[in-house]
Amino acid sequence: MKLADAIRDAMADIGHCKRCRTFTEQPLCRLCDSPKRDGSLLCVVENPLDVSAIGQSSDYQGLFFVLMGHLSPIDGITPAKLGMDTLKERFAEGQVKEMIVATGTTMEGEATAHYLKELAAEFDIVTSRIAYGVPVGGELEYVDSSTLSLALSSRREY
Repeated sequence: MKLADAIRDAMADIGHCKRCRTFTEQPLCRLCDSPKRDGSLLCVVENPLDVSAIGQSSDYQGLFFVLMGHLSPIDGITPAKLGMDTLKERFAEGQVKEMIVATGTTMEGEATAHYLKELAAEFDIVTSRIAYGVPVGGELEYVDSSTLSLALSSRREY
């Protein structure tokens, strides 16, 4: 019964942030409500766990936008279901100068990234994509060919 009560309370108390769409108990999540965050940088991710991963692994001080999935027409997941109207409103405000796309490398993730890039271009927003490739400390002989190919094509000057 305690578990059922906890689930019921969570369903009643937890909603989505009005700005970034992540889970929160307030109208704005703690990141969107923080004056210390850089509003000119917006990292677009697929789910709230991605926000946590980026927050724990980097010094990123910008804001986020959580899609709660990725485009998948075959599954009925359209731009409207991913909150693209809310994202357009953010872009129209004029504060966002760069959008960092941090979707997965699946076919759906790449399609979503392409859609996001096209959307940002309508507002003259610079778009970048997080890098993918060989993990730190990884041995090349154990890296799969797709990851290695991506790492080579995304190389930068050293």
